[in-house]
Amino acid sequence: MSLRVHITHRPDKDAQAALFAALAPEVSVTWGDQAPGHGFDILVCGRPSRELLAAGGDLRALVIPWAGVAPATAALMAEFPQVAVHNLHHNAAATAEMAVALMLAAAKSLVLVDGQLRQGDWSARGRMDAAVQLEGRVALVLGNGEIGRRVCRACKGLGMHVLAVSRSGLGAHSGDSLHAVSSLAELLPGADLLLVCLPGTPQTEGLLGAAQLALLPGSCVLVNVARGAVIEERALFEALRDGRLRAAGLDVWWRYPQDDQPTMPSEYPFHELCNVVLSPHRGGHVRETEALRMRALASLLNHAAAGREMPQRVELQRGY
Repeated sequence: MSLRVHITHRPDKDAQAALFAALAPEVSVTWGDQAPGHGFDILVCGRPSRELLAAGGDLRALVIPWAGVAPATAALMAEFPQVAVHNLHHNAAATAEMAVALMLAAAKSLVLVDGQLRQGDWSARGRMDAAVQLEGRVALVLGNGEIGRRVCRACKGLGMHVLAVSRSGLGAHSGDSLHAVSSLAELLPGADLLLVCLPGTPQTEGLLGAAQLALLPGSCVLVNVARGAVIEERALFEALRDGRLRAAGLDVWWRYPQDDQPTMPSEYPFHELCNVVLSPHRGGHVRETEALRMRALASLLNHAAAGREMPQRVELQRGY
């Protein structure tokens, strides 16, 4: 069947080539901020306007070309109940790799020691407390999606005992056991590593507050590649500042820049803490990102062109 697709953001030539190399011939593509005059079946846009959605005519699906849905977009799509919403998970592997990189950097004090050695200071060489061995430790992975399952496999590969947590505690997983989020309070005291890979939704916002962080052992290393709002900002800062958590690796934040202006990522000075590794929300960004995005999009569109249900559908009520 013929399928008309409109994509608001035109990628570079290499990414376009990746898209068309993988796309079924019955799929036609138009580009640009303005809607084509003939309408379209599927819109690919992260933050569509009401006017663009209405211009589709027979629009049946919106593809948001990343994971998650902005709250404003979720509210707008409630006005278009006939339009299914889908995500792309093209950057799951890269984000999982970032989680592991942050875990290792935080557990081994790599940033701190690197800075010392750049000044000729070798004092960390003989310090046994500057690094934690991960083999044999307990890793608690919050989130059992594309990213969380990859993180579980990596932790297993490092010889860790891995507990995975999902909303229901049901389904396939890559850890040693899968638990419901309702069991979180029972699991936190035994976590040597806590890796947060949850989607950002109203249900996960503030999931880890002062009470939950207080349950973690002081030797725990925390990693967040999910959304900043999953963890209470002040509570995390104070736990790290006061030594109630050993270290953290953070790729997601509570403040983001506007118009590329220099912006501190939190109202609290995480940048002053030597036990925190900071990363500017770049977990899913690798050299191949745009080509991977286009190949994932082609796979989604090919399902629709073949009359099959597209995967990665978003439940707007849950936010993922």
